[in-house]
Amino acid sequence: MRIPRKHFETLVWEVVDALPAAISERVSNLEFAVRYAPTPADLEDADPDEGDLFGLYVGIPLTERSGDYMLTAPDLITIFQRAHEDACDSLPALRAEVKRTVLHELAHHFGIDDDRLEALDRY
Repeated sequence: MRIPRKHFETLVWEVVDALPAAISERVSNLEFAVRYAPTPADLEDADPDEGDLFGLYVGIPLTERSGDYMLTAPDLITIFQRAHEDACDSLPALRAEVKRTVLHELAHHFGIDDDRLEALDRY
């Protein structure tokens, strides 16, 4: 399925804007971006067995920040449109996958790694 870029961006921002205050108030020095597809550099750290890259967190998780963190560039969560469109065949499925990806990448900002997320996902 394919949707206009602005519509996809709206789906991403709907998830971000709907975050509970207890979570959004703890987000620190973080920006979101939407791109159509990852660059080769984005794919360097990705696990090739995982398939398409839906999102990417680049930064220093809150759990790893120290006193010398000041004046650091913002962390960045990038959501990739093409992977979502390729994986979904309806708008409700796309909306659900965007939500899952945004929350997954946001968990990395909070210091939760992929192994822990996978364990949590099983419950």
